[in-house]
Amino acid sequence: MSNPLVQLNGVSLIFDGKKILNAVDFAIEPLEIVSLIGPNGAGKSSLVKVVLGLQAAHQGQRQVQSGLRMGYVPQRVHVSPSLPMRVKDLFALARPRRAQLDQVIAEVSVAGLLNTALQELSGGERQRVLLARALLQSPQLLVLDEPMQGLDLQSETELYQYVRELPQRHGCAVLMVSHDLQWVMQGTQRVLCLNQHICCSGTPAQVQRAPEYQALFGTGRVWYEHHHDHCQHTDLHVTDTAVPLKKHSHQNVRM
Repeated sequence: MSNPLVQLNGVSLIFDGKKILNAVDFAIEPLEIVSLIGPNGAGKSSLVKVVLGLQAAHQGQRQVQSGLRMGYVPQRVHVSPSLPMRVKDLFALARPRRAQLDQVIAEVSVAGLLNTALQELSGGERQRVLLARALLQSPQLLVLDEPMQGLDLQSETELYQYVRELPQRHGCAVLMVSHDLQWVMQGTQRVLCLNQHICCSGTPAQVQRAPEYQALFGTGRVWYEHHHDHCQHTDLHVTDTAVPLKKHSHQNVRM
């Protein structure tokens, strides 16, 4: 394995005498996609904040590569009505190169929003803008905390596909919190199942067979392995009636 971008050793968080995270060991390698799953209240957002350095661990250690660049798309962002900022003003704060800005705007399909005030964006538009803003920071690690909120099914499907291509497109690893088990099994190289502590981790195929995973999420869905020659990771497709992702493509994705 290469030198991890971020590594947590024995990390615990304690609030009001309660352990939110308990002795978590976790590392993120360059260019990998990791899905973080768990029930409500499992500590997923807290773990994300520790990874980002926004929350100090009460116990344990956090180590990061020197000079690591990180991008973050949070669950929710409140924009004050008194803040006169358009989308293009938000992008300008990152001081991107023109070619980089044009590439990200095209990929995330926000060209039509550049003159829109942040307060006027719909939920789905705001998520796309925040993703574009994070990518303009040229992150080596991109952290997405439930980024599909507010998206319709078509936009959600296309965004999942785009996230899956980010390591190749932008050279970044991805840590994504998701409740969408279909995405987790189809679009991820590694799964981390959290319930205050690490219940189980590994490839999607390994995690779905773990008793801890089955105890949390049940055994009603049966997944099977499907391989693409051009993908380095395993694709898993669900056999129930969930809507499948579009066929994997390396063309520009419209969202």
